Amino acid sequence: MTRLSAALFVAQRLTAAILAFAVTVHLATIIYAVRGGLTAAEILGRTRHNGWFLALYLVFVLAVAIHAPIGLRNIAREWTAWRGRSLDVALAAFAAMLAVLGTSAALALFRA
Repeated sequence: MTRLSAALFVAQRLTAAILAFAVTVHLATIIYAVRGGLTAAEILGRTRHNGWFLALYLVFVLAVAIHAPIGLRNIAREWTAWRGRSLDVALAAFAAMLAVLGTSAALALFRA
């Protein structure tokens, strides 16, 4: 196992733990809101300008932006002949896209 492979392995496992927490909080929030009969407007009213929700979703976005491309890299390497720098660059671009779009969404909800 190369140093890069070892670092990616550790990064994916760490982000998996972060995602387990973030997804649990996200789903619990949805269940609480739905069972409470809250409308979308009421939910936005409670989350708007809430720094804790913004922090949670920014951590969520960062974890996804790291975790997903590593998994896709592993799948591509196992199922295709795609290797090398071009694969890494393509997945780095994908990670950047996830980070930018996710951050934009979180900030839009925070400022709504």
